[in-house]
Amino acid sequence: MSTEHTAPATEDGAVNEFGYKQELKRVLRLFAVFSVAFSIISITTGIFLNFGFGITHLGPASIWLWPIAAVGQTLVALIFAELATRIPLAGANYQWGARLVGPRYGYVVGSLGIMYSAVGMSGILLLGASPLLATVFGWNVGNPRLLLFIAIVLIVVAFGINLISIQLAARVNGVAVVTEIVGTIGLAAVIFVMWVVDGSPDGHGLGFLGDTETLPGQPLWYAVVLAALIGVYTLVGFEAAADMGEETINARRTVPRAIILSVVISSVLGMLTLIGFTIAIPDLAAVQASPVPLADITFYWLGDTLTKVLLLVVVFSMFALTVVAAAASARLIFAMARDNLLPGSTALRRVNPGTKTPVAALLASLVICVALMLYGYANGNAFGTLVGATALLPYLVYFLTVIAYGLRRRRMAALPDAFHLGRWAGPVFVAALVWLVAVLAALILPSEFRNATYVALGGLALAGFWYVVGLHKRLRDGTAGAMTLSAAGADRSRSSTR
Repeated sequence: MSTEHTAPATEDGAVNEFGYKQELKRVLRLFAVFSVAFSIISITTGIFLNFGFGITHLGPASIWLWPIAAVGQTLVALIFAELATRIPLAGANYQWGARLVGPRYGYVVGSLGIMYSAVGMSGILLLGASPLLATVFGWNVGNPRLLLFIAIVLIVVAFGINLISIQLAARVNGVAVVTEIVGTIGLAAVIFVMWVVDGSPDGHGLGFLGDTETLPGQPLWYAVVLAALIGVYTLVGFEAAADMGEETINARRTVPRAIILSVVISSVLGMLTLIGFTIAIPDLAAVQASPVPLADITFYWLGDTLTKVLLLVVVFSMFALTVVAAAASARLIFAMARDNLLPGSTALRRVNPGTKTPVAALLASLVICVALMLYGYANGNAFGTLVGATALLPYLVYFLTVIAYGLRRRRMAALPDAFHLGRWAGPVFVAALVWLVAVLAALILPSEFRNATYVALGGLALAGFWYVVGLHKRLRDGTAGAMTLSAAGADRSRSSTR
């Protein structure tokens, strides 16, 4: 095995060895980094938005597709945990692709990552948090101008928190961890206990969790593919912990732990939440027809007040997800601009000397998100298609990153006391690759998700346009792009012989 780079003596050396200067402030410890990943996964958001979709296409048995997604994503997380020890840099997926394969490959990965963050944040706030908040306070949910205003206020506040400091963003996410566990998962447990004590109106038992119910004319296998969306959609974003690598204390040890813990804990708690809410369904047909099935279940068992509490917890989870997604998106833009890959890279790579935050990158991400919200306001149905792409885009990023790992993993030296898959690297890589191919097929082939594929292709076309008109010349001239691990190793070897 090659030993192209070894562990640096200092935290700053972990950045300097890749040709950068330490500019971001190292303040995050394990719980803060775990909170980032846990909040961006946000089982509350994912389950709330997709529970009805799974129940409608497959019935109560749809919840058992969650553990399959959990195992598959844990395999991906193990690979990312190893990569985080070797390349602990901001804009993680971009850096991994660029360092392992090359700058052009990294540019594609990074472009997909920017698209995913922007579409996801805008869609969740405009189509999720905004109408829920209006419902709680009794405002007119049918007023699109009001919903747009609420969404813009929420996203401006989320980015404003990041502009102040990464510590404040971490505190928000720390609170979100508590609200997710106590608010959503605790509520599901209470409802489950009430079902045990009182029983449901139709008298169903635990066997209800295995019932299947497909739509007329829909084959069972097709229903399974569609119902799997709840886990596939939710258990993503754990690599955000690695995006904070340059702001994490003892990053090579802390970040891998945060990645793995966030996936495992989210998977277990999410499954318990699904069981609690599903077994307590009072009327399956009514829940399948409801636009907010979890709220209907809660209202039946606990009444209006606690239902509003649930909705507020969901809104806060969506807001916290946006806070951390804004941080991750800005770090990705900052990382790519630092390698001169983006238009306006000189401004986008600047870090505020006082707050130690990439202000220009944060503002650029905010502008993109607001522009997408305005587009959604003018073209509501079209924006729904864009939001559908949030299920596809992260898996394209994961697929490309895992491919890069498989091609170049033997070039990465094992570091002392750092997470390493060892002899399991090959089997984990193969299993993760099979899983990602299956998910991509499930997200591309069904007609229900077809428009999301067109969105991803359109985004890649825009990235290709910038490559042709601007980036290609920079890469050809050597003024853009990060060095691959092999090139960096060769440079160090030449330096050591001088």
